Amino acid sequence: MTEAQMDMFGAPPSLSPVKVGPAPVDAEVQEWLENAPQGLYLGTSSWTFPGWNGLVYDRQSTREELTYDGLVAYAKSPLFRTVCIDRGFYAPISIEDFQRYNASVPEYFRFVVKADGALTKRAFKDGEQWVANERFLDHNYANEEVIGPYIEGLGKKAGVLVFQFPPLGAEYVRKPQQFADRLQRFLSELPKGPCYAVEIRDAFLLGPWFSRAIRETESHVCHSLHPRMPPIGKQRDLTAAASSGPLIVRWNLHPTQLYDGALNRYAPFDRIVDEDRPTRIALARLARETLASKRDVFVIANNKAEGSAPLTALALARAIITKT
Repeated sequence: MTEAQMDMFGAPPSLSPVKVGPAPVDAEVQEWLENAPQGLYLGTSSWTFPGWNGLVYDRQSTREELTYDGLVAYAKSPLFRTVCIDRGFYAPISIEDFQRYNASVPEYFRFVVKADGALTKRAFKDGEQWVANERFLDHNYANEEVIGPYIEGLGKKAGVLVFQFPPLGAEYVRKPQQFADRLQRFLSELPKGPCYAVEIRDAFLLGPWFSRAIRETESHVCHSLHPRMPPIGKQRDLTAAASSGPLIVRWNLHPTQLYDGALNRYAPFDRIVDEDRPTRIALARLARETLASKRDVFVIANNKAEGSAPLTALALARAIITKT
């Protein structure tokens, strides 16, 4: 995680970034994007990738320039109506930074934000030793440091707050009810109103206890498209009893890749390298079904899903809107 990503608006007064604009959109694409359903929110994980020149941005820019100026241009694209603020996983985001994000996008835009990983990691590594994390599922910390600034800073543009759990280890995987019980207690202590979603990376935790925890706290599942997890259709089947709310998906990583391998293979993220057509078809079908029932759809594409998040989002939009 670079300093630019960790301090998104902390530029010194002397920094005068080049003003970047949105890349032009083909007229045919523009036409069918204008017919996109109102509740369809497609976006990417962050926006600070220089390789997106010509795809999202109208000029070559550095990561630092996009950090401070890219969101305004990104949000002018007819394709994007959301973005995932990944930096929230590494440290809480201030009200002031949320307010700046808020002011950078149109009224219809909705943010997906990853909550502080201190809430979802059972332990931290301190040198050679693992130390228990005292803030794991601490609702007081969540309310004061994460949710309060999120609500106050983003207002009605607060779309989804995602609690992403990394692999939790054998203690919980072998006892899924134990995890579900603790998760339910945590979620039940959060303020009512915001859309909370839970993303896990342990397939064995999916099932009736997890679904109960989500349903009884009026929260939602964030489906993780990741090699550790079943395909999207299977995930939906396993969590069908969780809720009848929005479809929330983070398309994270191609099924044949590891994180570092995908990073090296796909950079600079300007083309599709490994197309995942089966996932796109299944996801488009679920999205159309959800939209037909008047429920919102949030899909966040990562560069490591197929090679280029904007192109993944565009292909998915075409599959949903034009059924091709």
